[in-house]
Amino acid sequence: MKERVENVLNKGEVSENYINNDEEREAFSKWKAGFTSQDHPAIIQVLLDSRHNKDITGHFLPNLIYVCRQKSKTSPHNFKAGALNVLLRVSTIMTNGSLILTQDCDMYSNDPITPLRMLCYVFDPAIQPTLGFMQFPQLFQGINKDDTYGCELKHLIRLHPPGADGLWGAYYFGTGTFFRRRALFGDPSTCVKTGIPELNPDNVVKNPINSPDALALAHTVASCNYENQTKWGSQMGFRYGTLVEDLFTGYRLHCEGWRSIFCDPERAAFLGSAPINLVDVLNQCERWAVGLLEIGLSKYSPITFGSRAMGLPVSLGYCCYTFWPLLSIPTTIYAFLPPLALLNGVSVFPKISEPWSFLYLFLVMGAYGQDFLEYAANGSNFNKWWNAQRMWMIRNISSFSFGTVEGLLKLIGLSTYGFTVTSKVVDDEQNKRYSRGVLEFGVSSPLFVPPTMAAIINFFSFIWGAVLIFNGRSEVGETLVLQMLLAGCIVMKCFPIYEAIALRSDNGKMPTKIIFIATFLAGILYAATSNIFK
Repeated sequence: MKERVENVLNKGEVSENYINNDEEREAFSKWKAGFTSQDHPAIIQVLLDSRHNKDITGHFLPNLIYVCRQKSKTSPHNFKAGALNVLLRVSTIMTNGSLILTQDCDMYSNDPITPLRMLCYVFDPAIQPTLGFMQFPQLFQGINKDDTYGCELKHLIRLHPPGADGLWGAYYFGTGTFFRRRALFGDPSTCVKTGIPELNPDNVVKNPINSPDALALAHTVASCNYENQTKWGSQMGFRYGTLVEDLFTGYRLHCEGWRSIFCDPERAAFLGSAPINLVDVLNQCERWAVGLLEIGLSKYSPITFGSRAMGLPVSLGYCCYTFWPLLSIPTTIYAFLPPLALLNGVSVFPKISEPWSFLYLFLVMGAYGQDFLEYAANGSNFNKWWNAQRMWMIRNISSFSFGTVEGLLKLIGLSTYGFTVTSKVVDDEQNKRYSRGVLEFGVSSPLFVPPTMAAIINFFSFIWGAVLIFNGRSEVGETLVLQMLLAGCIVMKCFPIYEAIALRSDNGKMPTKIIFIATFLAGILYAATSNIFK
């Protein structure tokens, strides 16, 4: 049977002529499941042909073609962007439709009239010549009522894009996006030469999709060496050079002169699944951080390349995203320095009686108030907003801190951070905990160490400050009250961490290893700063 399976692969296509029974089909599926780490040839199979296949009502079905690109351990495959470019080339050869929908594998269509909405923009003569893509919001099903992990990302997905629409257009989310095929082949005025006429976006396909010539050429463009010495990934298709190929591709299209449209209908166009355990959320954010800094610190940085290509207002919008991970620096400082100073009786903020203290309070309360009003205006409740604030802090001092270091090391060639697909698979017990809004720890991830350290240090600093005040040292209270307020706010945000450390016995509790490491490092940090503050 193994020889027959290998024969199928060597043929370069899957066909009932080569797989004769369920046993062989199951063996083939298991063998193919290991492709992510093995060398294998391209596989292209026409499952449905719109000229011949009909549904039970007699209507013709659309084309359905299975594509598995060739991979080799000796050739870079460029992760998701590389897979999308193979699909782009194969579809250009076989059908060459003028519009393309990119969709993550865990997303599905939730509204059958979405294509009609999209066509309204495509055929609008006022925007049609430079319209590159149409972006729908990335929305999720199955998120619990309080969105424990802040996966809705209200600002990024619902609040910022309408503002960007007033400039050059919304950025590319990576899913729920309709592209004009022509936009992926050069700027609006010049089409990049593809090397063969069949890959031209304006080419009229004449061969049937299952003809030998079409399949042979499709296998050729799906090979792992096809892109060598070509402009794919640099001037054509989805762009390489970063782990966040979606933002980078949309950014480069905007730089080339293409515009985009954000469409947010009342009924969600697409729905998908979000990660429902903390380690997957933080790993995903770390990957984003590395990829965003790859863009911000590259020759295509929005500060330099973007401002020349699009102008300052649009490039500043992209700067907010590409340098987003750097927020980890001030967040980490505020999470550790003021409470450590409080433990040593040292003030880093003005006295509460001084006018400058009111400026601090005004800025903090104003920022929190604006953020809450934006959430409320978008239909979110207080618990969702509070969970988003908690996750903002946890992401910044863990994922973005690690990602910033990783990105800088990668910039100087000391790291090769890879792409890890975010898991959306959970067991029943984990799902029950998520439905109750309980944070899932469970595994010993280094990403849990910084938040646990912050929780421990701020807890003891807040207790120490309260002891000083209740002992009648009013001058200390006046001097350190702002630091106590900050520590108290962090303590409230860290309540699920305290719960996972001391109050839980389920499989999602904080691992003992993480508790010991975080406590040890917190002690070292306190000892080091005690010598500094003397």
